[in-house]
Amino acid sequence: MPKMIVSIDGVVIKEVQLTKDRTTLGRRPYNDIVIDNLAVSGEHAVLQMSGSEVHLEDLNSTNGTYINGKAVKKQLLQNNDTVEIGKYKIKYINEVPGATFDKTVIMKPGMVPPPAEATAGAGAPAVAEAGDVKGAIKVLSGAAAGREVPLVKVVTTIGKPGVAVAAITKRPYGFVVAHVEGGNKPTLNGTAIGQEPVTLKNGDLLELAGTQMQFVQG
Repeated sequence: MPKMIVSIDGVVIKEVQLTKDRTTLGRRPYNDIVIDNLAVSGEHAVLQMSGSEVHLEDLNSTNGTYINGKAVKKQLLQNNDTVEIGKYKIKYINEVPGATFDKTVIMKPGMVPPPAEATAGAGAPAVAEAGDVKGAIKVLSGAAAGREVPLVKVVTTIGKPGVAVAAITKRPYGFVVAHVEGGNKPTLNGTAIGQEPVTLKNGDLLELAGTQMQFVQG
């Protein structure tokens, strides 16, 4: 099943499966793929699926839509095409058997883990596999208090759509969190989180849409 993987500054913030004939993309909350950023028009583009083919059409947006760096009005998407809207990159993946999601993570050239984390000990590999790091979110308040959510996917979104949504992304050296959408920004240890990813440490306290959570690593 085809899907779109949305990232900013090399950090994946959401993954959307294309299940409908028509999937809209834009800043307004009624779109199927919402990107809450002023560079994105209210109704920016539409994805039209016919069988196994997906066409992307720009809806006369203010800043335009680009595929692999080229401005387009309407184009058939190919596997691994990168759609660019403002600072956002949206990778189109048409799954083939045996493909793994980890291969689709978008990294900026030259991006490397902090040296202290990369060299964990003598003879240790320079970079750990993304699957090696383990973490979970423990809910501390609200109806789900006591529940623990394992962070097993590359991207895990938490919160309430339209109110506050954050994305926790698994990296080779640990986890990062970023604000995705909603008017209320989540907080990390009492400090508001923006769209720039922040590295999570064991025991960090998150608050999102009135719910308190704790990040547990390992």
